[in-house]
Amino acid sequence: MAAFGVSISALLAAFVVVSALDVVASTPAAAQAFTYNPRPPKPPRPPAKNDGQMLVQATEVDYDYNNQRISAVGNVQMFYNGTSVEADKVIYDQKTKRLHAEGNIRMTDAEGKITYANILDLSDDYRDGFVDSLRVDTEDQTRMAATRADRSSGNYTVFDNGVYTACAPCKDDPKKPPLWQVKGARIIHNQTEKMLYFENAQLEFFGVPMAYLPYFSTPDPTVKRKSGFLMPGFTTYSAFGVGVEIPYYFALAPDFDATFNPRITSKQGVLFQGEFRQRLSNGAYQIRLYGIDQLDQDAFKGQPGDRQFRGGIETKGQFALNDKWTWGWDGVLLSDYYFMSDYRLAQYKDPFGSFLSLPTEAISQLYLTGVGNRSFFDARAIYYLSYSGNQNQVPVVAPVIDYNNVINSPIFGGEFSYKVNFTNLTRETAVFDPITTTANTNGLCLTTSADPMARTPSQCLLRGMPGTYTRLTAEAQWRKSYTDPLGQIWTPFVGVRADAINADISNQPGVSNFLPVGDTQTVRLMPTVGFEYRYPFINVQPWGTTTIEPIAQVIIRPDEPSAGKLPNEDAQSLVFDTSNLFAIDKFSGYDRVEGGSRANVGVQATTQFDRGGSVKAMFGQSYQMFGLNSFAVADVTNTGIDSGLQNPRSDYVASLAYSPNRTYTFSVRSRMDEATWNINRFEAQASANFDRWSVSLMYGDYAAQPELGYLTRREGILASGSIKVAANWVVQGAARWDLEANKINQYAFGAGYVDDCFVLAANYVTSYTYQAGSTPPVLSHAFMFQIGLRTIAQTSTSSSSAGMQ
Repeated sequence: MAAFGVSISALLAAFVVVSALDVVASTPAAAQAFTYNPRPPKPPRPPAKNDGQMLVQATEVDYDYNNQRISAVGNVQMFYNGTSVEADKVIYDQKTKRLHAEGNIRMTDAEGKITYANILDLSDDYRDGFVDSLRVDTEDQTRMAATRADRSSGNYTVFDNGVYTACAPCKDDPKKPPLWQVKGARIIHNQTEKMLYFENAQLEFFGVPMAYLPYFSTPDPTVKRKSGFLMPGFTTYSAFGVGVEIPYYFALAPDFDATFNPRITSKQGVLFQGEFRQRLSNGAYQIRLYGIDQLDQDAFKGQPGDRQFRGGIETKGQFALNDKWTWGWDGVLLSDYYFMSDYRLAQYKDPFGSFLSLPTEAISQLYLTGVGNRSFFDARAIYYLSYSGNQNQVPVVAPVIDYNNVINSPIFGGEFSYKVNFTNLTRETAVFDPITTTANTNGLCLTTSADPMARTPSQCLLRGMPGTYTRLTAEAQWRKSYTDPLGQIWTPFVGVRADAINADISNQPGVSNFLPVGDTQTVRLMPTVGFEYRYPFINVQPWGTTTIEPIAQVIIRPDEPSAGKLPNEDAQSLVFDTSNLFAIDKFSGYDRVEGGSRANVGVQATTQFDRGGSVKAMFGQSYQMFGLNSFAVADVTNTGIDSGLQNPRSDYVASLAYSPNRTYTFSVRSRMDEATWNINRFEAQASANFDRWSVSLMYGDYAAQPELGYLTRREGILASGSIKVAANWVVQGAARWDLEANKINQYAFGAGYVDDCFVLAANYVTSYTYQAGSTPPVLSHAFMFQIGLRTIAQTSTSSSSAGMQ
């Protein structure tokens, strides 16, 4: 916790650093984990009448025709040009056009700003005058007070001994100092510039002075965008030392802006950062630039950062062509793949977002997407930038096109749908993964291994083929449901799928052990005929309704053509459970297609309680009836092997979900061995959400799958939660416990004070970081400290280190 104390001191010092600078309220460079409590939206105010007529109501009204003065005494209410004035006494001088009010004054202008005072003397157009002992409440709930305020030229208001805050007064004791306030010997409000200038000011928390500011300025609360300095940020990391950022924001026009955000580091010099954003009538785009001329490049000797200049570009944009079509892009270009990690950029801006994730690539892509009533189109060209330095093993996908459509009109009384996929990708170097302890220990599957002939299907998987792979897939399906007099539901369906494949595979060492090298073409045709049967039984009780539904599905198909002999790029993941028990094709992508004839059977039970809540359970099994079982055929990645579907009688799959109300949810998913009933895969998840706290707990237990590269059993618990320990105090955290290794290997913790005007938070997060080369990722430890004063500024500081165990 000592580091947090240093951060507080640095933060208070920052107020002095920027005391002679303009400060604008804006989102700081680092993402914030805590935000202000939301304020309820206010209804729009009706337009003010500006007819030049004055309405006066009071206990007594006197007209002095000789002196042209109107005096109103007792419960005075005056309405003029959208402004109302309430006071004990009001005098209006028609000659001088001055308005003088005394006692319990409350003036509300057309914009909703309320001014309280003891004495008020203004011209009738409110351009100049003075107010004694005033307090001002604005529409967005900011407040100012002063012993006296003088207004001149309809533009300048000078507050003597002024106080400014965005915090609401204490309900129990309105005279108690707010959580924070800024006091100034003089506060000058320039309405033309919409700026507040503070002279000889001090920042107070609960009435206790914490920092002195000789001079500073900030936009008034009505301003949403204005050029000026943002609050500084602080970062520490061993690679560059201590970094200080003082961003400057340029509000160039209503539709575009820019931010210049140099980071001055103690070891490497200045890291220049700049961002440009523009919103157009049909979309928006942004460009972010990085660059640094490193002072000590030897600090990265032997690593990718061992160069003088390092930098990068990030950009993204999205535009609507009409109400159905959009196009856009994401782009990342770096001088070296470890630049973002060395300087804690990109994913490091949000440590909570990177918790429990392992980012391996940054995506650059150009896309076009269209969405119809029952159709969808998506075309993309994708380039993955590897964060681990294995760029030649990452494919370039250009393009991948998907289109699917469901015909609105019935065809032969049923529903007809079709879909198309086109994929073209290129990879320079093959990617192998070990599937034995020997291969893993001795590095037999590395492309740099001494014995390339050791890369065989018995030792390795070919995760990615070298060369160019092109596939065009078209699929059509027709289905119709019938319900007979007994309530049985019969759904026949027919379909056909065709694939045209061209593979130009490089003859790199070991590749020929998995696939035929050279240029090959293949056409694959897969017709399908089947039907599905359901017979729901419904039981109605005073407490609710239960539906038990046996389900049977029969699918007739020929054997999978060229099974296991073609590249597999997009169907490498297969998890068999109740969610895909009745899927016509259980493979996750297009590169594999389920062949042979199969029967899927199960029973589903659903109970809906009248007082709320429900229970849903499913149990089933799949049977290979005849023909070749595609899941028993090993391909280059062994997809299907050890999936629970490789035997004629599959593993049993079961699931149970229980939600008694909106607060609690429980679910269990399991896959059991068909012969022994041993659990091969088990997941249990529970969550609860209350007004003050929420918690989520997930347990996973997965049997070893050596043929897929999982050499040992995996078992662990993932827990996360947050609790509102007091009215404004929030604690949140998450942790992952590896039960096989018996250690907590990743965790996050954050605590903060949050209300409608102030944020104070500290976060500690561990997340994965890549080291240079192909070494495994290690845990990176990050500390973040955040403070925010609504309408004034937000700032944060962070410290991180990698490789700590």
